[in-house]
Amino acid sequence: MNIYGVVGWKNAGKTGLMERLVTEITGRGITVSTVKHAHHSFDVDHAGKDSHRHRVAGAREVLLASRNRFALMHELRDEVEPTLQDLLTRLSPVDLVLIEGYKRDAHPKVEAHRAETGNPLIAPEDPTIRAVASDTALTLDRPVFDLNDTVSIADFILGEVGL
Repeated sequence: MNIYGVVGWKNAGKTGLMERLVTEITGRGITVSTVKHAHHSFDVDHAGKDSHRHRVAGAREVLLASRNRFALMHELRDEVEPTLQDLLTRLSPVDLVLIEGYKRDAHPKVEAHRAETGNPLIAPEDPTIRAVASDTALTLDRPVFDLNDTVSIADFILGEVGL
């Protein structure tokens, strides 16, 4: 599987860019899956639901399924957080996996950047960031795209991975 990341500081526009890229790339007939890293505890389940009750009772994994989708929840309990590489092995094969976050991993990435956040660019110190998508003009040693130019960013990513 080809993988490509979207990274950036909080409120840089990563999720919006990811959403637009998935729409653009799948619209071209290319299959895409996504991985999103969260820096905080999250829950996709709700107290009182059967699946939540199974987890609270101590189940290691709960698979919730219907005719429309399934979700596998794996409780880490005292386990170490799995690596990105470990998580990728759990995905079904697709043409491209877009990864939001995991900025310290070695896969190629585009950095989302909004000037109003006041955060510094990550790219100058990180050679795995192959391009920057920004809401302001920048002069860098790699391509810089307008943050809203989804077509050009998608073209760049697909060219990078050979799709």
